[in-house]
Amino acid sequence: MKHDTQRAQLNQRQNEILTRAETSGFVTIEGLAEEFGVSAQTIRRDIIHLSEAGLLQRFHGGAGVGGGTIGSSETVRLDHEHKLGIAVDDKLRVAEAAVALLPNGASVFFDVGTTSEMTASALNRRPGFRIFTNSMRVALAFDPAQHDVNVLGRKVEGRDGSLVGEEIMLSLAALRVDYALIGCSAVDHEGRVMDFDLSKIAVKKAAMNAATQKFLIATPSKFGRTALSVFAELSDFDAVIDGTAGRSAAKA
Repeated sequence: MKHDTQRAQLNQRQNEILTRAETSGFVTIEGLAEEFGVSAQTIRRDIIHLSEAGLLQRFHGGAGVGGGTIGSSETVRLDHEHKLGIAVDDKLRVAEAAVALLPNGASVFFDVGTTSEMTASALNRRPGFRIFTNSMRVALAFDPAQHDVNVLGRKVEGRDGSLVGEEIMLSLAALRVDYALIGCSAVDHEGRVMDFDLSKIAVKKAAMNAATQKFLIATPSKFGRTALSVFAELSDFDAVIDGTAGRSAAKA
């Protein structure tokens, strides 16, 4: 895999920085400098190297695992193939739990992300749904002969097949769907739902406003982490689906 080749070329400290970012979702330059006993400038150079390799995304004062455009020139993606290989069993459990809550014939908005893609593949086994999404990969998971598939947006943002633009917001403002399946980068200990990608956060909020019921789909690894920006609280969702019995039940 491309990610494995890139990682093999890193020095020990860079590998450890990447591991910490993948575990917690976000690392700070100050914290890493203190931990490794080196200067902030040294850590900054490591993060720049990891960012240019597409393994991390730089933010002010640190870096995180995720995608997005920061400022006017830096666009970085964690390799989509690598994301597909992370926590596969957890994502499959989330997918099956989410699909079990969706009644036949429902209209459903799918957020972008590999967990959404796996959920879409699982739902495709049941015909007759009306699908809305800003993810080309989600759309392609459905058989158009069995489902009404609607792709929102015209501009493809990155290798994950996500679409962005004002057209999506306008479309969602005019829609009313039964369910919205929303992904995230992190859920902190206070129950704040967070993401790294500001352009996608706007779509998540609009989709939640357009839905009668809102489901958060997130693997257990997303909990107890932080990301760049809060876009919701756990209490905003009708169901929090992480593939475990403890957080998968819908609200009464």
